[in-house]
Amino acid sequence: MRTAADWKEYLGESLAQAMLALKDNRQRTLMSIIGVAVGIAAVMSVGIVSQGGRQYIFSELESFGLKTLWVYRDRDQKNSLDLAREGSGITNEDYAALLTGGCCSTVARFSAVVYPMDWQASIKLGSLQVRANVEGVDTEYLNINNDQVSQGRPFSTEDIKRRQAVVLIGESVRKSLFNNHPLPVGKTLRIGETQFTVIGLLKEKRRDFLTSMGATQEFDVNNRVLIPYTLFQQMLGIQEIQTLQAEVLDQKKINPGIAEIQDFLSKQHRGRYKYRADSMLEWTQTANRIVYGITFIGVLAASVALFVGGIGIMNIMSTAVIERTREIGIRMAIGAKRKDILWQFLIEAALISLIGGLLGLLLGAGVLVILARWTGFPLQADAVLILLALLVAVGVGLASGFYPARRAAGMNPVDALRYE
Repeated sequence: MRTAADWKEYLGESLAQAMLALKDNRQRTLMSIIGVAVGIAAVMSVGIVSQGGRQYIFSELESFGLKTLWVYRDRDQKNSLDLAREGSGITNEDYAALLTGGCCSTVARFSAVVYPMDWQASIKLGSLQVRANVEGVDTEYLNINNDQVSQGRPFSTEDIKRRQAVVLIGESVRKSLFNNHPLPVGKTLRIGETQFTVIGLLKEKRRDFLTSMGATQEFDVNNRVLIPYTLFQQMLGIQEIQTLQAEVLDQKKINPGIAEIQDFLSKQHRGRYKYRADSMLEWTQTANRIVYGITFIGVLAASVALFVGGIGIMNIMSTAVIERTREIGIRMAIGAKRKDILWQFLIEAALISLIGGLLGLLLGAGVLVILARWTGFPLQADAVLILLALLVAVGVGLASGFYPARRAAGMNPVDALRYE
């Protein structure tokens, strides 16, 4: 039985013989290495681009809150009696009951959202005027939406309670009204007949993916102003809430959270209203389907290149078996076992693919640097993906070289010695 030292010596000699054999067939070896390198570079590039694309898309989705849901009255009912009922179906009393724990073990936080029928209003600053989306919200709104205040401060409980005339503005509003002035906090503007003090500037958000997937163009998340919902109700002369926005404890609890809120509201109003809901779950599922689909097609196409590289290894190893038939016979005659011959050719095949894999990683890295600068995606290879690429390369070599190696090991020593 071989010891560890024996195995070390055996593998060392096998590798040395493999290097000599490959050196004797430089041109064919180089072509096989290039084939594997191109295949590995293609597979690696597809994997990393898909990973970077997913990260890019989900960074946008996360900025809107992946655990967010919206519940509002369903106004697309067929029942004319239900449709004729006035009101949003969500009152301040409903909202107060929700906040005091009257419902929903799956929900972490709530915010009321109040808005006019056409969403937009005229925002004035002196002679300047711009139309922007106006929303009345509560203190948890920013947390639920993953909104950040780049300047100033968010709403306080006192702002909501006392109906303070304070406003948070989006980046597009700042550019339109303040002539790109970097410090709008403390300035005043008018919404309708009410004068507001700017207390904060909302950090700009991307919505490239959402727009490409058909999200409404009418609501520009950067062209909005937020005011206390209590003050907006007073301005509109209502005591209702148009939409309940909520954040669940876990994304898996979005559907149970929707069901809990809808059941609660139905009981509150004794079934007089029907409710609908939206959530970020729909967008994340769509994003995953798109990314996985693109990844599958890309990997499939890249695998063709890797398959061609494997065919090249099989070809060169089959040719090597024929050319080295007498050598195989001599080795068997002086005591080499069939498994020694098998392993010798497998090691050669694996060495070709390993060198090709390493070159493929370098080639793939160069491609990714170019793509990262061109697309702006966060394209970074992690250690797991690099290790996986090398394992795939070696696996392709072993699989491609197995048939020629088995053929070599199965030769009759006498026939091999007679081969011319």
